[in-house]
Amino acid sequence: MLRNPWPDQIGITGRMWPEWAMVFPAMPGIALSQEDGTHNLVSEGVARTAVEKSYSPYVGRNYPTVPLWGDTHLHTAASLDAFGQGARLEAAEAYQFARGEEVRATSGMRVRLSRPLDWLVIADHSEFSGIGVELAKGNPMLMVDDQTREWNRLINQGGDESWQAIIEIVTAMGKGEVPDVFFDKGLAKTFWQKHLEVVERYNDPGEFTAFAGYEWSSMPNGDNLHRVVIFRDDTDMAGRIVPFSSNDSVDPEDLWKFLAGYEKETGGSVLAIPHNGNLSSGLMFDTKTLTSGEPFTTAYAEERSRWEPLYEATQIKGDSETHPLLSPDDEFADYETWDAANLDMTKKNDPATLDRQYARSGLKRGLAFDAELGVNPFKFGMVGSTDSHISLTAVEEENFLGKYENTTPTAERWGHVSMRSADGSVNLLGWEAVSSGYAAVWATENTRKAIFDAMRRKEVYGTTGPRMLVRFFGGWDFVEDDARGRLPADVGYAKGVPMGGDLNSAPEGKAPTFLVAALRDNYSGNLDRIQIIKGWLDAEGDTHEKVHDVVWSGDRMPGTDGKLPPVGNTVDVATATWTNTIGAAELITVWEDPDFDPTQHAFYYARVIEIPTPRWTAYDAARYGIDIPDEVPMITQERAYTSPIWYTP
Repeated sequence: MLRNPWPDQIGITGRMWPEWAMVFPAMPGIALSQEDGTHNLVSEGVARTAVEKSYSPYVGRNYPTVPLWGDTHLHTAASLDAFGQGARLEAAEAYQFARGEEVRATSGMRVRLSRPLDWLVIADHSEFSGIGVELAKGNPMLMVDDQTREWNRLINQGGDESWQAIIEIVTAMGKGEVPDVFFDKGLAKTFWQKHLEVVERYNDPGEFTAFAGYEWSSMPNGDNLHRVVIFRDDTDMAGRIVPFSSNDSVDPEDLWKFLAGYEKETGGSVLAIPHNGNLSSGLMFDTKTLTSGEPFTTAYAEERSRWEPLYEATQIKGDSETHPLLSPDDEFADYETWDAANLDMTKKNDPATLDRQYARSGLKRGLAFDAELGVNPFKFGMVGSTDSHISLTAVEEENFLGKYENTTPTAERWGHVSMRSADGSVNLLGWEAVSSGYAAVWATENTRKAIFDAMRRKEVYGTTGPRMLVRFFGGWDFVEDDARGRLPADVGYAKGVPMGGDLNSAPEGKAPTFLVAALRDNYSGNLDRIQIIKGWLDAEGDTHEKVHDVVWSGDRMPGTDGKLPPVGNTVDVATATWTNTIGAAELITVWEDPDFDPTQHAFYYARVIEIPTPRWTAYDAARYGIDIPDEVPMITQERAYTSPIWYTP
């Protein structure tokens, strides 16, 4: 076991820090709070560091000292598509598994995480949530006509009969011919209340946080505009509403109005997290509104920025950080790319829409809107999450349990046709599923309020599965010596802002400096390198990007093309093993932007790359003793994406 070399990351005590702890005053060019007025780092207790002198370096600290790991996006059998694919585990089993308990999967296989998560959002689709489960149980509220009673009978027959019922339900939904009871708000509220009772039962402040949440699953013309909705509040407050669904509206603006109404009525707090822009045909980061087709206004930008502070950049249905056609100079851009078609596979992907599908291009587009409107609608932090539909939030490569029940571990799952277009021209095979991702939150304690507030201020990052520790701070006065201490957060909060923060109006003659550090996951590979990705807007209104290798393992040096040589590869595919004889257990540095122009809007985020390790397909091949075709990738380089730090002139 690797000893933690950063004592400030050991853990959270859960106690309140002394109220008398003083904090550093505001410094020029550093924004201490967001402009939307929703939170303030100091008022929330996330102070920079203590000023009062003490021999002990830990006196008065009240900033986050450890990332809390979780999943914002897990489905159970309550989601009709999950139930239709065979899922039968419900919320209770999902929480038990996330808390580190051993459970039986729907298949009967015993399964367990390598270590518990700290928090979880069960985000079942709000469209007909619970219908499949309750049909199977014969809920009297649903047994109101011959059709629902027949579906109940078929589902409980199992096998082909059960599948026939699901096909009939899906077909009826497509034709708009489902029984009226499916749309009954009273029934929906009953199911929601039942779910919230389970949420509350498993919420254990200080140990494990269970959030109230759901997924709004808008899919106009088959294009993905899904959002996960997360409540800061206790379940009695969240229970006052019926979840808004795409049956109510497919327009995100209407979702935001609903969320605003919830906050006004209850005094609570809520946010939404979009995902899978790679399956949106360019709608996710479009430049015009969905319904009216009008250009963005300042009011629209304010609303979007207010309600959607985060973006899910990686998950099972593909990595959405960037695309190789958008970032041709980025050798790590083509990572687990899903770009064949839109979500329901009714249309092939148009390369002309790619710049409106991916996170990095969305961040760049946001800079242009900020300069034009005075507000950035795409000012989001980045997380990863699973989108698993089997109640099991398991995305470690050696423990990947699949997305749907038909992709859970078997010798055949790599070649299973997961999705197919109607004309058969596009197929998604089982091996294309990505074992990704998780969300890390720098919260002061393991409670709903503290984790939600960290999400709101964007002090979060996402990974493709490993739980590597990443710090990222920006300021004007970091120096090389700041990377030599063992308490990087002390100097980070004292001299700058953390990931998700803002730098404004550069002091005369200064360029931004960044303190970035990463510590490997003990269960995963060593670190290859840390990169800082910069995006900026020039005087002509054009956006640009550049990837900077800022610190790396070994004694490699960039070549004449400026590229760092590969770290090497120790993976033995046949046995699905590797050695940590290359790479580094930790990396830390201070980097100054060499091309800074104080008149240009910009953002910076860190990307941490691991050494090559076996992909889940290699584990399947080794464990089942099977041969998998050469076109199937067997090696991966896991990574982390931090939330950006923005510079505004």
